[in-house]
Amino acid sequence: MRASATLIGMKTINLTFEHNQTIAVIQFNRPHVLNALNREAMGAFAEAVQAVADDRSIRAVIVTGAGDQAFCSGGDLNELSALTTEAEARAFSQLMTAALAQLEALPVPVIAAINGYALGGGSEIALACDLRIVDQTVKMGFVQARLALTPGWGAGNRLLRTVGYAQALELLLRASPLSAGDLVHFRLVNQVTEAGQALAGARSFAEVIAGWDADVVRGIKRLLRAGVELSPSDARQVEAEIFPPLWAAPAHLDAVEQFLAKQRQKQAKD
Repeated sequence: MRASATLIGMKTINLTFEHNQTIAVIQFNRPHVLNALNREAMGAFAEAVQAVADDRSIRAVIVTGAGDQAFCSGGDLNELSALTTEAEARAFSQLMTAALAQLEALPVPVIAAINGYALGGGSEIALACDLRIVDQTVKMGFVQARLALTPGWGAGNRLLRTVGYAQALELLLRASPLSAGDLVHFRLVNQVTEAGQALAGARSFAEVIAGWDADVVRGIKRLLRAGVELSPSDARQVEAEIFPPLWAAPAHLDAVEQFLAKQRQKQAKD
């Protein structure tokens, strides 16, 4: 089904949002400009993230770009170049910073499916996702320095947490697009697919995730996010709090009974 009426009105020029029972797909829909984001597209993206956050039926989210040339090539300078003041820059930066913080904080896994270019702001969006599946043509890069900028939507901190200080500094200062092989080297991606198959790979993984118990999926993400964001002792406490309710839940009890039933059947045959 589709999201709100507002999103439906925007979808033909900016972004499409769909979800089929348990998997949501947010797709940048501006292929004529390599899915670069203008202010309206940024607003539509923020709305879509909010719609996902409000829907407890969703167990996995995919973020991708329309066409086979780009995930998102960053901000659309044809429009954004007209914004020349600090106040204007702060407004759209805060919008995307908040949207990506909410995306990262979603209680379910978020998968970036990346065909082709993911540059500048596009790389920031990809890095805010939990998992990244790219195709062989990918060119992902933190190239902000080429436009005399730093990351502005949270990628500096995320890159630091992901690859460490020295490599984060190198990537930001080299400001070069990274190939699939480079991304594997820096451990920035989870899977590389054939050309044009990143979305198919992401859907396949999302279907695996959707097959697990919803509370287990949310519990796994919560305990790992705690490990990233909290002290080791606090993170262990979060993990200790998650486990007992799952143990006593019907999903676990049913799974144990099925396991034991299979064992009994096997023993009877032997």
